[in-house]
Amino acid sequence: MIFSELYSAYYNTVARILTRALEGDLTDRDIRRIATESAFSESASTIMSALKSERWQLLLPDMSTPIRHTPTMPLTELQKRWLCAISLDPRFRLFDVSLPSVEGVEPLFTAEDIRVYDRCLDGDSYDDPGYIERFRTMLTAIREGRALRLEVKNRRGRVSRVRVLPRKLEYSEKDDKFRLIAGISSRSLTYNLARIVSCGPCEYTVDVEAAPAEDEIRCVELLLTDERNALERAMMHFAHFEKRAEEIGERRYRISVRYAASDETELVIRVLSFGPMIRAEAPSGFVSLIKERLERQLRLGI
Repeated sequence: MIFSELYSAYYNTVARILTRALEGDLTDRDIRRIATESAFSESASTIMSALKSERWQLLLPDMSTPIRHTPTMPLTELQKRWLCAISLDPRFRLFDVSLPSVEGVEPLFTAEDIRVYDRCLDGDSYDDPGYIERFRTMLTAIREGRALRLEVKNRRGRVSRVRVLPRKLEYSEKDDKFRLIAGISSRSLTYNLARIVSCGPCEYTVDVEAAPAEDEIRCVELLLTDERNALERAMMHFAHFEKRAEEIGERRYRISVRYAASDETELVIRVLSFGPMIRAEAPSGFVSLIKERLERQLRLGI
């Protein structure tokens, strides 16, 4: 891994302890406090033991350190190249994140190195200054729990005004679009960011009891026959869903996909796109949706 959360936590924790030792008066209590704050709950005793027994030869018996300079964590060349690569993604600028200087660093990969299949060509305009401003306004409102006033354009070009409590932003890899999930009273609604023409803070009293519940998480069981590279295509199609796959026979697999209830229609369409290579086994409600859509297509002669 380029960045390891596990090991970086330990390195940064020990770096804080050594910095405290350089400042003087390091105590056992300081080590426990820093380990608890910066690492994991079970790490305090492990780090304490390794340092005190001098298994990690970083502290002396008097709790001083032989290290002369404050520890630093410089980025490796590989890390800089990875940061440079992701900074080239137009979606990166939406989040107003500053990175360490990567000037003159060769990116680890570029957009030309990645070929994406089955993606819509009318994705959001990530370079549009207005889009970027609205995205950041929504993100700030979500983080601060503030209500927003939206002006939303429908497919016919009519603009409607609404006051909502934003809950989260989600990204569709297939559509290459961001959506805002927001609540109005006890309802939960979804808006494509590209259709939001303006947004801003507003006074909006939210009834906590009537606030919309979190989207229900459901699970569908699929049987897949690995013909025409169906298994690899399925892993790509369902890449952003939590899933588990197990082999149950020669070129046959059972795939469990967890999804939000609001994504059910999209998931039905994706399952149908595999034709006879995928069959929905459970739950019965999802199977019924597959049958209804197939019957509708048959009536329409599709």
